[in-house]
Amino acid sequence: MEPSRLRVMLVDDDVERRALVATALADAGLDVAAQLGTAHGLLHAVTHHAPDVIIIDIESPDRDILESMRCLSRDNPHPVVMFATQSDSDTIRLAVEAGASAYVVDGLSPGRVRAVVDVAIARFRQHASLQRELDQARTSLVQRKVVDRAKGLLMERGRRTEDDAYHALRKLAMDQNKTMAEVAQGVIDTAQLFR
Repeated sequence: MEPSRLRVMLVDDDVERRALVATALADAGLDVAAQLGTAHGLLHAVTHHAPDVIIIDIESPDRDILESMRCLSRDNPHPVVMFATQSDSDTIRLAVEAGASAYVVDGLSPGRVRAVVDVAIARFRQHASLQRELDQARTSLVQRKVVDRAKGLLMERGRRTEDDAYHALRKLAMDQNKTMAEVAQGVIDTAQLFR
C-alpha cells in the first residue's frame, strides 16, 4: 500500500511563480491541496483544507503575512516552510517567531523541496512535543504550589505536621475522587471564607 501523500497549501502572491511552484511540488510527490495568492484568511483556509504543511513562497515576508502566521501558530499550529529571497537575520528571526518551521533563502528548488518539507515537519513535531512538556511542567508546578499552600493552612490552623496535612489532603482526594490540586484548592477557598 502506497503511503498517503503530504497535503500542501501553497501561498504565493505571484500567479506565474505559484503555478511553477505547484508543479514542482507535485513533481516532488506532494499533493497541492490549495493555492492562495495572499496569506489573508490563512487560518480559515487551513481549517477548511486541512493541509499537512503550509509553504509560503515570497520575496520578503511583510507584516500581514507574519501576523497571519502568528494567528495560525496560536490557533491551529501547522508546520510552515517559508521560501524567501530576503536573508537578513532580523527578517528570519521574525519569521521563525511567527511560526515558520523552516526559512529557506534563494527560492524553492524542486530537487530539495521534499527534504526541506520533511525536516520542517520533523522540527515542528519536536517543537510541539517540547511545548507540551513545558505546559505539563508549568501545570504541575502550579498544582504543587496549590497543594503546598493548602498543606500550610492545615498545618497552621489544624495544628498538623506536614506529613499529616499531606495525608489528609490525599485521603480527601481519594474519598472525593478528585485530584490533590482540586482538593487543595477547595481547602484554600474554604479558608478564605473564614478570614
